[in-house]
Amino acid sequence: MRTITENRKAFHDFQVLEKFEGGLVLKGHEVKSIKSGRASIRGSFVRISPEGEVYLVGSTIPPYQPKNTPPEYNPERERKILLKKSEIKYLIGKSKEKGLTIIPLRIYTRKGRIKIEFGLAKGIRSVNKKEKIKKREIDREIRRTLKRY
Repeated sequence: MRTITENRKAFHDFQVLEKFEGGLVLKGHEVKSIKSGRASIRGSFVRISPEGEVYLVGSTIPPYQPKNTPPEYNPERERKILLKKSEIKYLIGKSKEKGLTIIPLRIYTRKGRIKIEFGLAKGIRSVNKKEKIKKREIDREIRRTLKRY
């Protein structure tokens, strides 16, 4: 498994409760672009349509070769995520709960296929972020002092 792109900001802004894996429906030139590491999932999210289909919204996949790309190509189009029916039903139920959202975490390859890992997440308030940073700094300081002795 080779990670192509990660959404590091997601772990800073959200508390990930559960992780899921799905396949992405892509065009040929999009696959080449992703495998060359040019995709971005920063600021994107996962949407469930009323028909029960799951889509990745807000991601950017620039064309692999801009001169050979079809003129109607949209690098920010919605891309379908392939999941099992049971997972989709579970996500529909959980996404209706207050305060929960579905965010993409990383895009990677597995056995030559492009996969996306996304998580069911809850937003973190800025007060909690400050406490987390403070705790991290204290732990660092403790490790430094223990290293000296």
